[in-house]
Amino acid sequence: MRPAAVTLACLAAATAALLTGCGGAATGSAPAAPPPPAGQAGPACPGPASGAPDTPPTRINGTPANTPEATRLSQAVGAQGRGAFADVYSTQITDRPPGRVALCVTDLGRGGELLEAARKADPSVDPGRADLYVARYTRRALDAAIGRLTADQGRPAFPLYTFSPAPDASGLVVTSTAEGAASKEFRARLEQIAGGVPVTVERGDPVSLLVGDPPATRSAHP
Repeated sequence: MRPAAVTLACLAAATAALLTGCGGAATGSAPAAPPPPAGQAGPACPGPASGAPDTPPTRINGTPANTPEATRLSQAVGAQGRGAFADVYSTQITDRPPGRVALCVTDLGRGGELLEAARKADPSVDPGRADLYVARYTRRALDAAIGRLTADQGRPAFPLYTFSPAPDASGLVVTSTAEGAASKEFRARLEQIAGGVPVTVERGDPVSLLVGDPPATRSAHP
């Protein structure tokens, strides 16, 4: 069962009440989500659905694909999130559930404004297909934390292979050796470098680099 979502109708009905009572707590076997930021009442950003298949929910000419309605809305939302609303945009999940978009932001009021801006930019999209969730960090803040990790030269002697925001925008996920993943001191050092952003260290494998790979996918130790 997916977490209860704050829909636009619920948002409009509770503009003056910080959305208290809209939505609900997550249920099921998914890990507990982090608490929403101070002053924000609403369901926390869920990340991928627990046990959900990786295959998109529809097919076009036999090829797995996302639903057209959710895809159009997701593209319009992403354009606004990378632009004028980068101060609140965290992440989004297309087709959660099929035909809808889970939009994670750090401010629900501004999240509603983001959806309206997406509608104005592309009148063909339906912002009513979006569900708003509260995220802990913006994508911009997480990208900046990744930048600090990739630039720092003072880490202990464990390699870092990949860097990415956590799916629910609650921190960062990096991969390292089994020893690095098991070291609490290593994780604490990474969090210090990242400016206090939580870091999860998982066991991974070296990445084969290609020309033009983004820094977030490169090994920290050649």
